[in-house]
Amino acid sequence: MQNRITQLFNIDYPIIQAGMVWCSGWRLASAVSNAGGLGLIGAGSMYPETLKEHIIKCKTATDKAFGVNVPLLYQDIEKLMEIIVEEGVKIVFTSAGNPKTWTQQLKAKGIKVVHVVSSVKFALKAEEAGVDAIVAEGFEAGGHNGREEITTFCLIPMVRDAITIPLMAAGGIGTGRSILGAFALGADGVQIGSRFAISEESSAHPDFKKRVVESQEGETMLTLKGVTPVRLIRNKFYEEVKEAETRGASAEELKQLLGKGRAKKGIFEGNLEEGELEIGQIAAAIKDIKPAGIILQELWEEYEKCKAEFCQTRIGR
Repeated sequence: MQNRITQLFNIDYPIIQAGMVWCSGWRLASAVSNAGGLGLIGAGSMYPETLKEHIIKCKTATDKAFGVNVPLLYQDIEKLMEIIVEEGVKIVFTSAGNPKTWTQQLKAKGIKVVHVVSSVKFALKAEEAGVDAIVAEGFEAGGHNGREEITTFCLIPMVRDAITIPLMAAGGIGTGRSILGAFALGADGVQIGSRFAISEESSAHPDFKKRVVESQEGETMLTLKGVTPVRLIRNKFYEEVKEAETRGASAEELKQLLGKGRAKKGIFEGNLEEGELEIGQIAAAIKDIKPAGIILQELWEEYEKCKAEFCQTRIGR
């Protein structure tokens, strides 16, 4: 398939693997890129020297395009960007911050820039900042989320009507059917997180992957809205947060409860009670752990099948 996203990134399929903390290292990014999608290294959980190591290993593992996802609120952001430029990374996805801060600097180095947004308002600001494309992410997504709580299927058509640059849909997308739906609503591509977070190449702990596969409908909740909204699987930590929020805990108290390293504890170390188990609502539909390349191929085959069936049904009416 050729469209604005495949042409922008020089990839075979308009499927991007999200840059997820504690999941998206060089193994996952290179596996997705080798399969024809766009793999992203998630810099949000990496020290600068760790990011450099992952970029170097990814360049060795694939000769295809790959990128780096960078949360703009990262405290060592200047060092991360310096490494990205030095190592010749050609694609950067930014999130959690003002795209005006880095977009033009990166583009001046020949880097394509994409920004993740959760509303039409921020999509317009990102387009104004000069980004090459936008990811519009609904609140079904795992991990850190927009405060607007707009669902993906409401958000995508509104953003499509507001901007002219390429658009990718994210949040709750983990099947070929949902890819078809996102395209029907105006997306040029999709960014998928949770499905790849549970792949064999993901650096998430095996116990976390197993917990996600065993999760049921309604087990993920958006919480910590008084600090930074995040979608988690219910566990002991979630219940502690819920109790604090119910009694009106201040933002400072919530930050103390959150502490440091909760996501690492849950996702990377596999502490299923004390850690943040960040995952999207699509988790309930994930029933197996497979290689990332197989996941991507199955997603596209299902998309093609559903598209053909839909077209046949419409023509037959």
